[in-house]
Amino acid sequence: MQSTSESVASVQAVLNRLVAAWEQHDAEAYGELFTEDATYITYVGTFYQGRRDIVESHRTLFAGFLKGTRLADEILGIRFHGPGVAVVNGRGDTYKGKRPEKLSKIQTYTLVRDTAPGADGRWRIAAFQNTKRKPLMEAVSYRFAPGLVPAAEQ
Repeated sequence: MQSTSESVASVQAVLNRLVAAWEQHDAEAYGELFTEDATYITYVGTFYQGRRDIVESHRTLFAGFLKGTRLADEILGIRFHGPGVAVVNGRGDTYKGKRPEKLSKIQTYTLVRDTAPGADGRWRIAAFQNTKRKPLMEAVSYRFAPGLVPAAEQ
């Protein structure tokens, strides 16, 4: 069993490989980081089920809407729920040119150690949720209801 620091490094390495696969526009390498039955929810609400669906959708995105983009990722926190489950919260964005200072999406990754028959026991993403931030709506709600401001932003 890995120590917590080794587990954190292993989980961070998965996300680093995700960014690298994106930069290469390699849908197969991107999809390989997900479990066979992973779920993937985009910020527009599209729900993808399974590695094959994730690979094929990203193959299309890399050839079209997201051609030439890079992926920015910022980890806000990693929590472990036992030795085989990690939840990562972060911010992310896609971009061309200069990396944005403020990333516009909030993301949750749920990673598991892949213990399926024939699997290698590596960390893989079992679920991904991407939510587009609405800074103006946040600011208005914080102004009228200060109790809504999360501790991380106080």
